[in-house]
Amino acid sequence: MTVVSDKTSLNIGLLFGGQSGEHDVSITSARAIASALSQNSRYQVQPFYIQRDGTWRSPNISQQVLSCGKSLPDSELLTGAAFFLPAEVQQIDLWFPVLHGPNGEDGTVQGLLQLMHKPYVGNGVLASSVGMDKIAMKAIFANAGLPQVKYVALNRWQWQQEQQEWSEHIEVTLGYPCFVKPSNLGSSVGISKVRDRQQLQEAIASATSYDPRIIIEQGVIAREIECAVLGNEQPQASAIGEITFNSDFYDYETKYTAGMANLIIPSQLPDHVVQAVQAMAVKAFQTVGGSGLARVDFFYVETTGTVLINEINTFPGFTALSMYPKLWEYSGIPFTELCDRLVDLAIKKYHGN
Repeated sequence: MTVVSDKTSLNIGLLFGGQSGEHDVSITSARAIASALSQNSRYQVQPFYIQRDGTWRSPNISQQVLSCGKSLPDSELLTGAAFFLPAEVQQIDLWFPVLHGPNGEDGTVQGLLQLMHKPYVGNGVLASSVGMDKIAMKAIFANAGLPQVKYVALNRWQWQQEQQEWSEHIEVTLGYPCFVKPSNLGSSVGISKVRDRQQLQEAIASATSYDPRIIIEQGVIAREIECAVLGNEQPQASAIGEITFNSDFYDYETKYTAGMANLIIPSQLPDHVVQAVQAMAVKAFQTVGGSGLARVDFFYVETTGTVLINEINTFPGFTALSMYPKLWEYSGIPFTELCDRLVDLAIKKYHGN
């Protein structure tokens, strides 16, 4: 067992890219984190770029991707080596997985890093997998007594067998408008807002093409607010941020197109609402067995003063302009210090502290 906490320097493996639809976002996040880590003389950072097909690239190639800020062109892709790790992996003391979405944020990579018997930044296998799967997440939140919007969960086989019955059940239970979502996907991919039965059936057909398990949520008129969490067994909650946008809902295009959404920090909320959100964020984090970091998203129904938990993101966007680091910057922890704290938290978790 490597006692990394006693070393004067740390070889940090920065994992980025990945096989999800958030591949490019991961590169941007990794560039920001690499820049921050480079300011600490204790760290020696070795980047490892994961191609969209799952192939791991050596630090030399990976550094080129970080430097240019975009994925490799087709002419430079290496294929057929997805299950072979570069030799430099053996030199790593601690891993910093900067991966968003499936095959990166869902417990799969975390399981691999756990098998390497090295500390790694962020959530473990359980929290990562629960945080990615909306049906499992909602069931666990419900069991913990965290209030949520009404929802219906079903799978593709159930839908194919009884479309009429499920349509009626959804209409009676949720009404319109409602949102149809794949259970296990990130970045608002495959999500549709529907207002009638025809749109519902089309949206379910679309969502089940991404994932055989889907979830349908009741639409609510609410403000979208977010809270960052940092820590292991005694996590802290940040100030509260809010997202505003002019589109019909916060879909993929709105999320990743410059100028279509605005981040407001801090959100203008009554003190008791801020405190309730912070307490719920910490409870959600602890409920899934979180460690390191998470961003917890909520709906605030202003007309009734109700706060509803939406979801937990176990590795949120981490660019210099992303909500998670911005919330901590406002709360007194600048970006570079935030990265240092995450490394320290990973080491403490590894040693059971």
